[in-house]
This record gives sequence, C-alpha cells and structure tokens, in this order.
Amino acid sequence: MITERLLQFIWQFQYFSKKQLQTVNNESLQVIYPGQYNTNQGPDFSEAKIRIDATILVGNIELHVYSSHWQQHAHTGDANYSNVVLHVVWQHDKGIALPNGAELPTLELQPLVPVIMLQQYEALMNAKSFIACGNQLPVLSGLGWMAWKERLLIERLSRRAETIINLLGKSNGHWEETFWWLLARNFGITVNAHCFEELAKTIPVNVLAKHKNQLIQLEALLLGQALLLEAEFEEEYPRLLQREYQFLKKMHKLAPLNKAPMFLRMRPANFPTLRLAQLAALIYQAVHLFSKVKEAADITTVKELLDVTANDYWHYHYKLDEASDYKPKKLGGQMVTNIIINTVVPVLFAYGVYSREQHWKDKAVNWLMHLPPEQNKITAAWKERAVLHQNAFDSQALLELKKNYCDEKRCLDCAVGNKLLRAS
Repeated sequence: MITERLLQFIWQFQYFSKKQLQTVNNESLQVIYPGQYNTNQGPDFSEAKIRIDATILVGNIELHVYSSHWQQHAHTGDANYSNVVLHVVWQHDKGIALPNGAELPTLELQPLVPVIMLQQYEALMNAKSFIACGNQLPVLSGLGWMAWKERLLIERLSRRAETIINLLGKSNGHWEETFWWLLARNFGITVNAHCFEELAKTIPVNVLAKHKNQLIQLEALLLGQALLLEAEFEEEYPRLLQREYQFLKKMHKLAPLNKAPMFLRMRPANFPTLRLAQLAALIYQAVHLFSKVKEAADITTVKELLDVTANDYWHYHYKLDEASDYKPKKLGGQMVTNIIINTVVPVLFAYGVYSREQHWKDKAVNWLMHLPPEQNKITAAWKERAVLHQNAFDSQALLELKKNYCDEKRCLDCAVGNKLLRAS
C-alpha cells in the first residue's frame, strides 16, 4: 500500500520519528528544512537543508519506495539529480554509488512511521463508501472548512478559466462570441450541451445582432440551424419560421448542424425546441450579453437580465405543431441560477484571469455567495455528514472536493485527509 505519493506526504509534513535520526550507514542526521515539494520534473523536494554528522548540506531530496528504484528510474547520470543530498526510501535494499565513489546518503523511513497512520491511510484508500472518510466527518473546524472550501472553489474556477481561455482562442479573442457559445451550451443542459454549443458556433454574434429586434427571426435562426424546422407543419407559426429561416439561411450562407438535438427521456420543460425559444427571447432582450454581465452591479441585475419568457406561441406548446395546455414558458429560477453558476461566473472569472484584473474574479466569487446552494445527491451526501452548504460558493467547492479529491482518492492532498492522518 506504500506509494511514492505517501512517502512524499510523510516527508513533506515530517510525520516520522526524528529521535536520534540516522542514515542507513549510521551517520547522524538532522532535518533542518525538508525542502519545497516539487510537482514538476526533477527531484521530489528542492532547496532542502540537512546536517549529516557535522556537515550541513543544501540541495534536493529524492524519494522512492525502494532505494534500488533510483537506478530503475534512470536517475544515475541524470543532471537533474546531481544535487540530491539525501535519498529517502521506505525500504533500503541497495546502496547508490555517486560519481565520486561515495555512497548516496539514504534514510529508511519504514521503522520510523507510526503504524496507526498507515492503517488509517489504507482504510481511506480501500473505503467503498460514497465519501471515504464520511463516518469521521466533519473533522475540520468551521474556519478550517471555510479556508479549504475557498481553495477548492478557486481551483475549480481556475480550471474552468483555462478551458474558457482556450475556447477564446478559437473565437479569435472575441469574448462576446465565447460567452454566446458557452451560454448556448448551458441551455442545452447535459443531454444537448455539445449540440447547442456547436449550434451557437454556426451563428456568429454579429448575425444575431443584425436580427436582435426581430424575435421571430431569432427563433427561426436557432430552430432552423438545429434542424428542427424540417417537418411538414400544419400550424401557421412553424410554417412562418420555416419561411424566415430559408431566407436567413441563404442571406447569411449558414451551414446547419449535421444532427438535431435529442428529446428522448427528457422532461417537456427541457425540450430543445422550448430551450431554443427561451434562448432567442434572451438574445432579443439583450444581444451583447457579456457586456451586460460586466456592467451588472450585483447578482440581482444579472437575474433580471436572465428573466425571460418565450413568446406567446410557446404558452401552448413544448414542441412545434403539438399543442399543450396553457403555461407561460418563463425561464425558471432554478435554470437562471444554473446559468449564473455554470456560465456567467466562470466566464467572468476567466475574464479576470485573462485581463489580470482581480476585481473581476472577486466579483464572480462574490456572486456565488449570493446564490442558493445546488441541490443534488452529492451536496445531500455532504449535508448528511454534517458538512453544510449555505450558498453556491459552498456547493461548488463541495462538488470539486467530491469529484477531484474523494473520487480520485487524493486524501493526501485534501485538508480533511491531512487532518485525519496527522491525528493518527
């Protein structure tokens, strides 16, 4: 069960007995500074400072499960490892000769590490529960959870920002275009997310801007490009959309999608026809959406911007040419919150990263604090284990924790896992 990552953790936090510490050759050893953990190429820790007998050495530390792994990993002759001053291993099985003929100083950790900590680590790694440490939570104090969730949220937003900035490159640095693609993706929910994003890419924002005052034309563009105006309709409104689309398609030389969005096993409120009609209504209300987002003074203004209802035809329809009972098709509060969390906030944060202006990132994070928490099986599981979430800031952090720490068994990189292992 011993891994190099576990050894790195033990060395980084010095979780071993340092009483009368000696190398495998019985030289007295003092760790003055364990070094800086290195996640890049080269030795595991850099700029360490140790004392062997009376000599102080400053350099790098390399860790392996077995000392013979030094040769297996081809470190001999590698210039990156020429300044290693100490080889830290779990089990010493072979001495490593240096170019000058001396033996590389080696520390064996196996007899120095508390067994109970290893048992706790093994239990976490082998746990089959939804959250490995679930029966030991909450573990951290209120302040501890606050600090950890803040770091988790920034990690989540930073990773999304990287993706968004890469997408920005594909739009030739056009933020409005990039925002439009991501907004459309969000309207597609999980099932049609990719399809809606590809749809948005077929209709540039400058084309949308030319028709921003004609809701029917906007609907025709979106539904037509999505291949949803291909049938022979009986009702006049879908026929009108067909005629408009054929004219607009020719005018702008548009190439539609190759495949229409899906309806299968979907609630009527999420049918792609209705979502595209609501998206058209949003564009009709404010075409330069990202500019409006940046101008927004608070989250209430953003909510008002997204407060749209599809046109009257959709009060009686979820699909074209299929009548239903009357119900205004307003973009619901849950969907508005979803759009802010998954599109508005990440793009605004990415804009702050790209422009190197902190206030945009602060604004994005602040908006999450003023949104209700997401309700799903993951957040419910944290709540059952006494880890509360009061707003979207919390729920986004806990989603990050579950997906990129718990599911990946990264207990050694987790503040909770650290606390449990330190207490062992």
